[in-house]
Amino acid sequence: MMNKIFKAATLSAILATGAAAEVPQGPPNANFEPAFENQTRAPQLPKTNVEVSNFAEGLEHPWGIARLPDGRYLVTERPGRLRLVGADGGVSGEIAGLPTVDNRGQGGLLDVALSHDFENDQTVYWTYAKGVPGGTVTAAARGVFSEGGEILDARDIFVQQPPSQNPMHYGSRIIPMPDGMVWITTGEHSVREDAVKAQDINITYGKVIRVTWDGLAPMDNPYVGENGDDAVWSYGHRNIQGAALDASGALWTIEHGPRGGDELNKPEAAKNYGWPAISYGINYNGSPVGGGEAVAEGMEQPVYYWDPVIAPGGMVFYDGPFAPWQGDLIIASLRPGGLVRLELEDGRVVGEERLLTDVGRVRDVELLPDGSLLALLDAADGGILRVTPTE
Repeated sequence: MMNKIFKAATLSAILATGAAAEVPQGPPNANFEPAFENQTRAPQLPKTNVEVSNFAEGLEHPWGIARLPDGRYLVTERPGRLRLVGADGGVSGEIAGLPTVDNRGQGGLLDVALSHDFENDQTVYWTYAKGVPGGTVTAAARGVFSEGGEILDARDIFVQQPPSQNPMHYGSRIIPMPDGMVWITTGEHSVREDAVKAQDINITYGKVIRVTWDGLAPMDNPYVGENGDDAVWSYGHRNIQGAALDASGALWTIEHGPRGGDELNKPEAAKNYGWPAISYGINYNGSPVGGGEAVAEGMEQPVYYWDPVIAPGGMVFYDGPFAPWQGDLIIASLRPGGLVRLELEDGRVVGEERLLTDVGRVRDVELLPDGSLLALLDAADGGILRVTPTE
């Protein structure tokens, strides 16, 4: 764990002559041409000065974070603990009342979020890997946060089906909406026999899920009364580990590719995002994904993709007092690590910046009212960094 103050160097993003520079990132794994300008390797943005300091220590593989109205934070640890972190960075003991998690492989206690009416209903949402007869699944639940230090009335609102034997690629982010709807993202459990289920609208692998706060499928979901699982919103996703709402309230997601092909998407109802039929990456063994194509009729293109990967975690649209970042997307990166900033115009990426590239695996990011960020370090001896952009 680092106990120093970091200062990012200021670098020029534009060459003195010629085209705009790209973010240094190494050669691609695949050799696909992007479908449109700046779909990948967008011009490098001018570097931002950031001050980075330790905020909290003593967390084991922290995965998700949610800010309470009083300035404290709920933080999940993947082995299965929910912690309360004070405004001063002090870490509490374990909060009781959560279900047992399946913490094998990539599983465990995952995301956490608050109800939009939390001050009145004290409702907390979370996602987790759930052991079930026959294997493991992604599940989402809700409960009531008690000032006595426990979660009361915990109940599942979504349980992926069917069970998988592979404890990998669970997703999973959860976003409660003001209208009572809840977005949940899932993965497809990685192995080939499971990954193909991302294309099956009757199976909740590799999907964006939309349910009500009590787990029912809204009547305006695309497959209600049709062939398909009522809870499915979009499909053909690989492993969605980031989700955020833009200023208009629209959902954006980010998912892991294989070797190359991490994707930023803006999922629309009943749309197919291609996995595992198409991809801008290749399989880990070097073989083509599907038929070796990145474009196919009836399948959506990502807004942006990375090759090599950034291995995305959580993300947030910046809405704070630091004007140069206003409306930008800030993404946690597990590999090579740190944070990735994307500038968007009219729904397309126009620039990219890499930050904190020397801090290791960042799993999630939380925007604070003063415009600084909290970044979760995913490690056995993990913690939280405070990141403040400066002029």
